[in-house]
Amino acid sequence: MLRKRGSLIFCGTVLFVTWNAVLVLLLWGRPPAGEPGQPGREKGEGAGRPPADVVGDMLRMADTFEEELERQKKILVEIQNHQGPPNGRDGPPVLPVLVIACNRVTVRRCVDKLLQHRPSAELHPIIVSQDCGDADTAEVIRSYGSKVTHLKQPDLSDVPVRPEHKKFQGYYKISRHYRWALNQVFRSRAHSAVVIVEDDLEVAPDFFEYFRAVLPLLKSDPSLWCVSAWNDNGREGYVDPGRADLLHRTDFFPGLGWMLLREVWEELEPKWPASFWDDWMRQPEQRRGRACVRPEISRTLTFGRKGVSLGQFYDKYLRYIKLNAEFVPFTELDLSYLKEETYRDAFQRDVYGAPLVKYEDVKQGQLKGTGPFRLQYSSKDSFKVLAKNLGIMDDLKSGVPRTGYRGVVSFISRGRRVYLAPPAGWTKYDPSWS
Repeated sequence: MLRKRGSLIFCGTVLFVTWNAVLVLLLWGRPPAGEPGQPGREKGEGAGRPPADVVGDMLRMADTFEEELERQKKILVEIQNHQGPPNGRDGPPVLPVLVIACNRVTVRRCVDKLLQHRPSAELHPIIVSQDCGDADTAEVIRSYGSKVTHLKQPDLSDVPVRPEHKKFQGYYKISRHYRWALNQVFRSRAHSAVVIVEDDLEVAPDFFEYFRAVLPLLKSDPSLWCVSAWNDNGREGYVDPGRADLLHRTDFFPGLGWMLLREVWEELEPKWPASFWDDWMRQPEQRRGRACVRPEISRTLTFGRKGVSLGQFYDKYLRYIKLNAEFVPFTELDLSYLKEETYRDAFQRDVYGAPLVKYEDVKQGQLKGTGPFRLQYSSKDSFKVLAKNLGIMDDLKSGVPRTGYRGVVSFISRGRRVYLAPPAGWTKYDPSWS
């Protein structure tokens, strides 16, 4: 569709310029008044003014030229309407979805849901980038025809690795593929932002609405560097079912359906890692104190138990993640509460204004009142014990707990909001907590 539109604009512009060039040549080609060969132009006839037939010709030409200018104006308006605002500056921005694929024919489930919920093909082109060279997967992608753009990673060779990393070859290839595919989006196609999903993700009905709504905030708030559709602790019973509209800030990079700006990619690409790109993103050198936005209820669901990670966490956590089912009109909501100072101040008031409770009371459902409540940890070990026993993810990356913000993990336990929090006065993460 975009290629056809570009051709229409080009052809229309060429016709417009060519026609007007012909008109100019015709006008320049008419002999000026008084030149030989013009009837009724004897010497001394009507000295100082053109003869009547020349005036008539000029008037008729002026009328014709005026009509032609009006017609050309209409053509230009049509071209402008087809072209739309340049680079989305005065209109809705184009936000493509990049699907990272390999050898899963179940990519069909991912793409089908994207097409089902996509509000506009022009505003949300779907680019499927395939590594691995699997023929069956390629055939599935080709079956969508012009509905998606099918890219093929050209380098399918093994990545040279240390002998002890040979078993991690898959992680090296994934990192190489991400780098190539993101360069295709940002450099070859010059997009300003992209939403990235992998081929084992299913998206919620308001997936596109969510990202479109948060994009302006991501662009304007330098303390943010990504938007994710994923809640690591988003299992049924651990989220508030009545707050599908609720969004949070998190210091943990969630991935699993996430939005990235070109400016951030230009920062990351020169130092992009050879492997384990997602954990690399979680290191302080890359995060640089910035946060991501995440939803209370996930807008993606992973159905890929088998992969290079061999189903790590899948059976225990990921298969139970609740996928949002209701459409939330995020673009009509006021999301200013997510701005850094506003969110941080309100968050700290809520957390450290909440009554301090004991683990036993939380675990046994003996909390009095509606909440929220604060449960305190004081060390890496106490965090891991409390998290594991309460059923939330207990691992840390570079000292940051999953879904954590300023050291605090927020979740629902038996219908009440609980903050698993460090003591008041928290200042920074300890990267040795991993």
